[in-house]
Amino acid sequence: MWKRLLALLLLIPLLDGLFLIFVASQIGWMITVALVVLTALIGMMLVRAEGRHTIRRIQTDLARGDAPTNRIIDGGFLLVSGAFLLTPGLITDTLGFLFALPPTRAVFRTVAKKWVITPYLDKQTGGFATGNVYTFGFPNGGNVTGTGNSGNTTSSNGSSGDTYRVDSDAYDIDFDDDSEEKGNP
Repeated sequence: MWKRLLALLLLIPLLDGLFLIFVASQIGWMITVALVVLTALIGMMLVRAEGRHTIRRIQTDLARGDAPTNRIIDGGFLLVSGAFLLTPGLITDTLGFLFALPPTRAVFRTVAKKWVITPYLDKQTGGFATGNVYTFGFPNGGNVTGTGNSGNTTSSNGSSGDTYRVDSDAYDIDFDDDSEEKGNP
């Protein structure tokens, strides 16, 4: 993964430089430099304003007692946006504007939470961060079958008995309510 990220970080400036040369050959060097400086200045003013707005929303969320999760992620995207906007080039400026504008930032935030942040938190906490904790049986309703000490064949979802096989050990789970239902005192 790190090699791909490094390759992407090296590819973006290369593409940006080639695109700047192409644009400069079409409209002239002076206009291209002015365009790059102008987009950087406007972008930094936008990032500054959005950063202040995000900080105010974090403070409001904290005052209400809410977790400012989305605002923290927005702050990270604004940080990335500022780095892209300070890097000279039209492609990086476009990416910087996409990360700075609230509608597109919301899309990036949703994608990041679904595909990056939530799986990472699940992996690191064993499901505790998202509530994906398995308290009984096998996760995802797996169909692992085996025989326990009583000789009953059981499945992981508990449909045919109370004995579950875990590795080489079998555990017999005795529930009081089951014995009452069968007429046993």
